[in-house]
Amino acid sequence: MMTSSLSTNRKDDHLRYALDQQKTRKINSFDDIRFVHHSLGRLPIDQIDLSTHWAGKKHSLPFYINAMTGGSPKTKAYNQQLAQVAAATGLTMAVGSISAALKDPQVADSFTIIRQMNPHGFVLANLGAHHDLENAKRAVDLIQADALQIHLNTAQEIVMPEGDRDFSNWKDNIQKIVEDLGLPVIVKEVGFGMSQETLEELIELGVQTVDLGGRGGTNFVQIENQRNDQLDFSSLANWGQTSVEALLESLTYQEQINVLASGGIRDFLDMIKALALGAKSCGIAGKFLHSVDQLGVEATVEWVNDWSSALKRTLLLLSCQSIEDLRKTDLVISGESYHWAKVRQLDVQALAQRNQKSEHL
Repeated sequence: MMTSSLSTNRKDDHLRYALDQQKTRKINSFDDIRFVHHSLGRLPIDQIDLSTHWAGKKHSLPFYINAMTGGSPKTKAYNQQLAQVAAATGLTMAVGSISAALKDPQVADSFTIIRQMNPHGFVLANLGAHHDLENAKRAVDLIQADALQIHLNTAQEIVMPEGDRDFSNWKDNIQKIVEDLGLPVIVKEVGFGMSQETLEELIELGVQTVDLGGRGGTNFVQIENQRNDQLDFSSLANWGQTSVEALLESLTYQEQINVLASGGIRDFLDMIKALALGAKSCGIAGKFLHSVDQLGVEATVEWVNDWSSALKRTLLLLSCQSIEDLRKTDLVISGESYHWAKVRQLDVQALAQRNQKSEHL
């Protein structure tokens, strides 16, 4: 069993290495997507609506603060700042894994601070899939959560020196939590993307919302490998599906399950692309962490407001009145994302002609 001091050190390691990864802008899969520009505009900006609906609630903005941190005194300060940003902007906020607080009540305040700072916001608790229904209820109760994220992190666990090596109870745990928790459940990848096959299995378990968590953002294989002095897993640094590949994998299932996108959302345009590929909302973690670390709460709130304004103007550019209308825009997929889609027999050709088809419906 992991000691409380080891858990605290691990949480602080995650925080430090995640911040290090934010120091450089990365080229990622969203660069493989282009919109077809149509020159005649159709809408006034006051008709643009950025709201979206997922996990049983209408959200005023199509992005949220995704799970990242908690479990140590140092991470408490970051969760406090992130919760203040969420309260000021109305953003939904997910916490890092509450597992540490279930094991060690002394670090519970690194999570409960979120509800103290943001008493009326929409907050997601977070636990790994190895936890049962009882622990899920404890996690939700601890922060008075409105929903629960169950994270899937097999690649991270494999590389983590003290990680789990038995995933045999995951599906049973997910199904029982979905059936009996009494709150919305979001199953979330931590950065390695979901496949069609994974989505099929989750739908069979009754899951209604997933966060695809594609490769391109915070890389937990790299983080855990930096902590691992036994084996070198650097060869797995590019493991999994990118965010765009995961979104393409999800296209067939978006009528059956709500899709959220995360992993490498660098700016408002990446977000627009993810929403156009069917995401209901976009989760952002490392960028928020970096912003409150370097700029503070007030400047981060300004950044959120700037992104909201840029999103609205970009919807105007695309003649889209709502987030849902983005799914009618014409997209051209290129590069490695196109190659992935062709090999996986995903119909990307249809994406380039959606506007024309919708005009004749």
